Amino acid sequence: MALQLGDTAPDFTAVTTEGTINFHEWLGNGWGLLFSHPADYTPVCTTELGRTAQLKAEFDKRNVKAIALSVDGLDSHLGWINDINETQNTTVNFPIIADENRAVANLYGMIHPKADNTLTVRSVFVIAPDKTVKLTLTYPASTGRNFMEILRVIDSLQLTADYSVATPVDWKDGEDCVVSPAIATEDIPAKFPKGHRVIKPYLRMTPQPNKDN
Repeated sequence: MALQLGDTAPDFTAVTTEGTINFHEWLGNGWGLLFSHPADYTPVCTTELGRTAQLKAEFDKRNVKAIALSVDGLDSHLGWINDINETQNTTVNFPIIADENRAVANLYGMIHPKADNTLTVRSVFVIAPDKTVKLTLTYPASTGRNFMEILRVIDSLQLTADYSVATPVDWKDGEDCVVSPAIATEDIPAKFPKGHRVIKPYLRMTPQPNKDN
């Protein structure tokens, strides 16, 4: 059965390009981004891993550790990293799991037999500090991921974990948020002193509560 939101992300020990890791221990008390690739030395994957490396400062700002996976071996990964660094003008700065026996891929349901019965699809898992799965995304092998969207969702997850708000369509960090339906309108001023707008009784907006605006 596929992992669902709220499930505990399975722990594992694996060989990576940065040494052997125990996944939960490696995550520590921060957030995690685990994402899979169909194979090494493939064009779309090369651009994705390069982009992840370029965004390291953005992930660090959010206390997120990125880790990639494909079903190729360590030597293949290490050679591929040279190509990524060269073609994407960056330096890969996160581990890539060597999952030749597909142990982690199967644990996380990354192989979809009707798409390909040996290679992983482009799976994405965002994992919270309590080790629960907060986001799952699945892309076909032919479609590269939008990492700015992944960062946007992480911003929303981190905001809504600490405040009684939700984020509306196309929301970006710094924009107004939706007040949780669980909060009575008369209680909003005490909880959200920056002010609020009542559009409908069930649709109340307030400035992002963890910003200085």
